[in-house]
Amino acid sequence: MKEIISAMDRLPKLVKLLLALPFLDIVWAVYRLCRSIDKNSPVGILLAVATLFLCPTLLWIADVVTIAADDKVVWID
Repeated sequence: MKEIISAMDRLPKLVKLLLALPFLDIVWAVYRLCRSIDKNSPVGILLAVATLFLCPTLLWIADVVTIAADDKVVWID
């Protein structure tokens, strides 16, 4: 898990922004799930699974804004 998290964190900002677009944002949903599993956060895991299966593009606008501003994806951790 740590390899996936660090690999995603090292991506250039442009690639992160492209992955935050609708239908590609599922990559960030998997990233959130990996982060929550790594931190052993049951609430984070539950929310990540919900965003992964129920509404994978729900957070894409927030992802675009936070990546453009802070170069990271917003999550509860």
